[in-house]
Amino acid sequence: MNRLFVDHLTVLDFSYLHPTRGIVGESWILDLELTGELDEQGMVFDFGNVKKTLRDASENLIDHKLVIPRSLPGLQVRKDIDRITIAYELHDGRRIEASTPDDAIVMIPVLATAIDEVEPLLAEHLKTIVPDNVKDVSVSLREELIQGAYYHYTHGLKKHLGNCQRIAHGHRSKLEIFTDGQRSQLTEYQWAKKWKDIYIGSKNDVRQEENHNGIQHIRFGYSAVQGEFELLLPKSAVYLIDTDSTVEWIADHIASNLKQQRPQNTFLVRCYEGVKKGAIAER
Repeated sequence: MNRLFVDHLTVLDFSYLHPTRGIVGESWILDLELTGELDEQGMVFDFGNVKKTLRDASENLIDHKLVIPRSLPGLQVRKDIDRITIAYELHDGRRIEASTPDDAIVMIPVLATAIDEVEPLLAEHLKTIVPDNVKDVSVSLREELIQGAYYHYTHGLKKHLGNCQRIAHGHRSKLEIFTDGQRSQLTEYQWAKKWKDIYIGSKNDVRQEENHNGIQHIRFGYSAVQGEFELLLPKSAVYLIDTDSTVEWIADHIASNLKQQRPQNTFLVRCYEGVKKGAIAER
C-alpha cells in the first residue's frame, strides 16, 4: 500500500450551535492522507483531483453553514420542502432560532461539534467518492495556531453571490492593531474580548427586537439570491454596525472607532477572516 498526503487542503469556515456559548464561528484547517494501490499513472490519486473533488466535497459538508448537533436535548427542528427551521433554548434561557434554505444548515449525528466528532464523519463522506484503488481516507482537522488575540464571530452577507450570503456562518480570526506604527496587543485583546462568540450584524438587517424569558433578543432577516434568511439571537451576543459585515467593513469599523477615541494617533488594523486572508484599514 502507498500513502498520499495533502496538508492544508482547505479551510472550513462555519458556525455551530453550542448549548452555553450560543452560535460560535469556527475555522478548521483540513489535512488529508489517502492509502491505496497505485493506478495506471503510478499514483494513489491525482493531486489535481484531490484539490478539486475532495476539497469541494469537504466544503459541501459544513463550509459556510450553520452546523447543528442533532442530539442536543431540547432542540426543535422543522423541515419543509426546501427550508429548515431550528429553535433552541440555551442553558441560561436565551433563545436561538434560524430559518433558512435547507442547504444553509446541516444536522450532524453528534452531541457536540468538536474536531474528534467531525473527523470520522468527514472521512466516511470522502470515502464514498474516491476511486476503487483508494482503500482508506484519513482526515485531520486542526485550528490555526495563533499567538495573540483572536475571536470567534458569525455573520451573513446578503449581497454576496456565493455562500457568504448564508445568515449564520463564521470564522475564528486573529486580529492585529498598530498604533503609530507600533503593535498594540492590549488593544487587540480588548477587541477580541468584546467580540468573543459574537454575531456581527448590520443594522439594516434588524427586523425587530423581542423579549423571550425576560431577555432581550434581536431578529435579523433578509432576502438573498439563495432565498429568505431569518435569525433570532440574544441581544447580548450581537454587535451591530452601520454597514454590511464584510471583513473590509469590520476592519474599517475598528480603525474608525479607535481614531474617534484617539484622534491624535494613527491606526492600522489587520482583520482576518478565518485563516491567511483578511483586510487592512488605516485611519
